[in-house]
Amino acid sequence: MTRARNRSRWLSAGSAGLLLVAGAVVPAAPVGAAAPPPGQATRYTMTAFTNSSESNMYVYESPDATGFRLLRGPAYTPPSGLIRDPSIIRHTDGRYYIVYTTNWTGNTIGFATSTDRVNWTFLRNHTIPLTVQNTWAPEWFVDTDGSVNVIVSLSTNGADFKPYRLRATNASLTAFSAPTVLSGIGPNYIDTFVVKIGGTYHAFTKQETTKFVEYATATSLTGPYTMRRTGNWAGWGGPREGQALVQLDNGGWRIFFDGYTVGQYLFSDSYDGFNTWTAPTQLPGLSGFARHFTVLKETVSGGVTLPVNTARSFQSVNFPDRYVRHRDYLGYVEPVSGSSPLQTRQDATFTVVAGLADPNCYSFTGAGGRYLRHYDYRLRLDPSDGTAIFRGDATFCARPGSVAGSVALESYNHPGRYLRHYNYELRVDWYADNATFRADSSFRLTTPWA
Repeated sequence: MTRARNRSRWLSAGSAGLLLVAGAVVPAAPVGAAAPPPGQATRYTMTAFTNSSESNMYVYESPDATGFRLLRGPAYTPPSGLIRDPSIIRHTDGRYYIVYTTNWTGNTIGFATSTDRVNWTFLRNHTIPLTVQNTWAPEWFVDTDGSVNVIVSLSTNGADFKPYRLRATNASLTAFSAPTVLSGIGPNYIDTFVVKIGGTYHAFTKQETTKFVEYATATSLTGPYTMRRTGNWAGWGGPREGQALVQLDNGGWRIFFDGYTVGQYLFSDSYDGFNTWTAPTQLPGLSGFARHFTVLKETVSGGVTLPVNTARSFQSVNFPDRYVRHRDYLGYVEPVSGSSPLQTRQDATFTVVAGLADPNCYSFTGAGGRYLRHYDYRLRLDPSDGTAIFRGDATFCARPGSVAGSVALESYNHPGRYLRHYNYELRVDWYADNATFRADSSFRLTTPWA
């Protein structure tokens, strides 16, 4: 190792271009655009049922797959039955669709649609043409050929669950093929969630006896699947269920899962093709409330754009007499005014440049061309050493701040951590669902002090 950092920091792993996160070897972030370009933004939409109600669906939105804010709750109540496990897609007709579990027993799944993610209309309950006792956890899967599928867990006796594929046979999603089993998974596996990368299908599925989320792959959606990892292979612990995956702007993958016996909802990230994962972290604000959801990622218009190749100063939103500055190359928010010494005003002036790790995000240079970067979560000003770890440490993605006209800066290589001040020291900390954190992590760009 080239240098020591704390357990959850990124570490150089020699000439192979790998990094270490929470004990897991992961590839360095590539150079190239993954975040949306200026004028566009990433939007993550979550549909969930809750601990308080299995008959109402809540809808949340996030710019970063970490800090989810309520759009409407309840947003949808079916005409009868339950709405457990709601899964969301946006179809080619521009509408949003959910599919959901209608009851603990029976052979139906429910469908509803929306144009705005807030107002939902019931479509129909679809009857599975098999003799089954339980029909649980339907999940949308849109294949690379454009076909729309539902992966659903079916059981004849409550103990022999297997995943089945239903394929939409028309563009209006009102007719589906007969169920086809995903061979190689089961029996006794539920909540199967599939993503496709290249020509490989990756299935994350709960082993109902051990209560661990296990992992299988196949070259066809319906299999045969080969179990690649079993038991507590990823260090997520158990019991876990309700797993769902989404890709992050920096190319990593995030899995969400329900720690239902301890009242927690958690997430974990992977950067090496699902081999290793970061330590589970509770979902801010919603852990213990939201249950078994999926997250839809879209690119939409809007977002926050910063003026590249322009000098600016960064004013604290909640301490407006204080500005981001470096002192002895460490980051602080400190009082700065026109009567401050020239050195102080220079230390509080940064040039906004295209992000070193992603040109659609941002980096910030100060004295002598040094970059503002995090190291052991502390902000400092360092010269670039040309490595991937430095590029990631020195890149931040712009998100809306807590007040109009302000910006929050999310760490590129630690999605969900934001530049914020704490005791006037600058750090990158996990998003927290409270007004204090949102204010501490929000800044206004002003004319430069020097």
